Amino acid sequence: MRMGNKRCWKLVHTSGTGMLLKTLLITSVLGWAKCQESQSMTPEEKIVIRDQIIEMFDHAYGSYMKYAYPADELMPLSCRGRVRGQEPNRGDIDDSLGKFSLTLIDTLDTLVVLNKLDEFEDAVRKAVTDVRLDNDVVVSVFETNIRVLGGLLGAHVMADLLRQRGERMQWYRDELLHMAKELGHRLLPAFNTTSGLPYPKVNLRYGVLNPLSRTGTESDTCTACAGTMILEFAALSRLSGEAVFEEHARKALDVLWQRRQRGSDLVGTVINIHNEEWVRRDSGVGAGIDSYYEYLMKAYILLGDNVFLERFNIHYSAIMKYISQPPLLLNVHMHNPTVSVRSWMDSLLAFFPGLQVLRGDLKPAIETHEMLYQVTKQHKFLPEAFTTEFRVHWGQHLLRPEFAESTYYLYKATADPYYLRVGQSIVEKLNAYARVPCGFAAVQDVRTGTHEDRMDSFFLAEMFKYLYLLFSEKSQLPIDIDDYIFTTEAHLLPVSLSTTQPPCQGNNTETVPVSQEEDLFTHSCPSIETLFPNNPSFAKTIRDSYKYLTGVGRAFHPLPVREIELPLHDNGMEPVEFLKSMGISLTPLNEVIAGDTRSRKEHKGVYRVKLVAEVSHTPEDEEVVSHVVQLISPPFLGRTVLTAGPAKFGMDLTKQEHGVKGSVVKASPYTACGPIDNAVELKGHIALALRGDCMFAVKARWLQEAGAIGVIFIDHREGSNSKETPLFQMVGDGDSTEDITLPLVFLFSQEGAMLTAALEEHHNVDVLLLPKERQLGHDKTEKPVGINIKLRLAEEGELEEGSSRRPTLEFVLEKQEMLLKEEEEEELRGQQQPQQQFCSEAAENDRTQPCSAVSSQKANSNSGPDTNP
Repeated sequence: MRMGNKRCWKLVHTSGTGMLLKTLLITSVLGWAKCQESQSMTPEEKIVIRDQIIEMFDHAYGSYMKYAYPADELMPLSCRGRVRGQEPNRGDIDDSLGKFSLTLIDTLDTLVVLNKLDEFEDAVRKAVTDVRLDNDVVVSVFETNIRVLGGLLGAHVMADLLRQRGERMQWYRDELLHMAKELGHRLLPAFNTTSGLPYPKVNLRYGVLNPLSRTGTESDTCTACAGTMILEFAALSRLSGEAVFEEHARKALDVLWQRRQRGSDLVGTVINIHNEEWVRRDSGVGAGIDSYYEYLMKAYILLGDNVFLERFNIHYSAIMKYISQPPLLLNVHMHNPTVSVRSWMDSLLAFFPGLQVLRGDLKPAIETHEMLYQVTKQHKFLPEAFTTEFRVHWGQHLLRPEFAESTYYLYKATADPYYLRVGQSIVEKLNAYARVPCGFAAVQDVRTGTHEDRMDSFFLAEMFKYLYLLFSEKSQLPIDIDDYIFTTEAHLLPVSLSTTQPPCQGNNTETVPVSQEEDLFTHSCPSIETLFPNNPSFAKTIRDSYKYLTGVGRAFHPLPVREIELPLHDNGMEPVEFLKSMGISLTPLNEVIAGDTRSRKEHKGVYRVKLVAEVSHTPEDEEVVSHVVQLISPPFLGRTVLTAGPAKFGMDLTKQEHGVKGSVVKASPYTACGPIDNAVELKGHIALALRGDCMFAVKARWLQEAGAIGVIFIDHREGSNSKETPLFQMVGDGDSTEDITLPLVFLFSQEGAMLTAALEEHHNVDVLLLPKERQLGHDKTEKPVGINIKLRLAEEGELEEGSSRRPTLEFVLEKQEMLLKEEEEEELRGQQQPQQQFCSEAAENDRTQPCSAVSSQKANSNSGPDTNP
């Protein structure tokens, strides 16, 4: 989500060498603690950091030009270019690559912002001379639009500006605009659907429905994929005079608006492009939906069309009602928005605080941003996905710019130097943990710090723009940044388009008045003076409530008993279900203390349960039971064993005494995100499918329908392996997965390559899917498993501050039985020790039975190290 502009929103704004790099790094590390005490930053410090950012950009861009150009992307670990078809297929990730020098085009207007005008002119000459857009390649419509079409348009606007100034680009004759128009026409066949929603992919040479196109069979697209076209397509129409582009983009937005859930005003994540029915009904502000909301707001700013602002405001009210639980942003069911559908968040939602700044809603923007910052302090970078308890759910970090983007907007809105320090931390961590000799490498897992051989083009297009702008004054920039709107890929489009270029046909959707609650900024500009009068430290006041959200930086004070909150999510019930299995029924606190207005708190989906627990530190991630794929046919005969991860749904292989045996058949399409073409061949066999394009559960359903007896998923992330990357359990798609009965396992890339190589060489490969401890030829040893959990149920009033201790109950769960310990504490002058009794589970069921006396020492001995989870 990216933008700088001059329309209504201007009121938001307040007016090297290697040795040098090492010095900067050492200096910054040594001075970081001191900086935290004093958040202010001198102009000299800003200059040093800005110069550091330029040096980093030179390293990244220079490495691409030296080692990769004219390839689409740089492989920073291999020091070579990534050319599609010459490297192992990564699934949908490769749909960004069209053999059109992606990184060069995506970086063009960044060169101008960083005042590298000589390099810009040279890069434009290369793009005009070398880049072809008619390649026989299937590409993502969404990615090609925001990265390539947006890159060409942003570069054309910059080239035209420099030409008008009379100092540079005098040779330029709108070549980039002509290229943009050609690319626009090559994307238009994707819109040839009955609904007006575009196909997700298109062949640059043959379109969609041509027999040679190798695409056109897709039936679904994501909401963001269909709803993130209007800025680029409208700008292309206004600049070229061809209205067809804007008309198609408007039609797609009309359909999404019409198909919103009228009760909640939310949209789903995936929609069928033919019948307009929702395929995935989970709704949030992260992956799959994010830039749809962003482009409604920005389409109003760029085009001046009120219908977009009205739609955005209605959606925004729904988001703040159902999805936003500051500082969290949850995913809910669009038809039942009080139900949360998952217990984790993805990193793409980090753009949302920036969008909230543009809307003028600073308080929740500050809250969510601070939560994200705390997560980065805990894990160095934002993991691709993390739980609502701020643990790693998916450890990958692709050098995404959304957090830096929101940091930039919050600084411009508040002028609080705290956000400069946040930006400084981003710079330092990139240099410390992502920099490699040939550029900057994505992090395969933030827990291990291992690198991945990729540097996506958006790193140069966005990250360096926002960081450079964060530490620059307007007078130091070669352009007036407020004259432009940032696209979702941070490309620059002039807001003057709405007044200097003729408008196109309006939206087909009639503007029907929709009742909504309006606030101060529904139709006006954000203003700090209005929001927080006479309070220059308002941002710090808001942040302080979330300062130790993840526990990082908090002084340790051992507390044996503390109150906990359990998230009662529809599909995240593990803690609650576990307690229920122990016979403990939970009641929301606000129901228990009905009538007590002092203690009642309003929560949406998260209930403060009157449960006090004795807790001990546990590993960050729950233990994952290792599975294996054992090759048992000749010539392997069980000697080749590949470590695999399990799934939380489907057949439980730990309950299958002999595992599941079958021959392996590669699914077609390999991603298995639609009807299986080779269902006859696949029936009765174990399917091999590639991760990516859709959820694991979606793939499993298609393969199960085709008759497969099991599924082996292979990671599409190149170079991943079980030795360096922690195993994880595959999860469902938010809906019920009870219909999936197949055994499912997951192989990392390197292990998967061994299996596919065996299949290519021997054609018929039999495998056995089973837990690692049961593999053929493996000595079976019993590993003691146990759990020790102690819970104390507090009596009413105990949670109130200053209350005294009352009689409590402690539950001790062990492998063989559950024991109940009841302790009474009396405040007697004789300092009498509390009596303790232990009852078996059977005795607890009949409280009239006498309990056998057991000493406290014996209870402790039953909870030794071997029984701890």
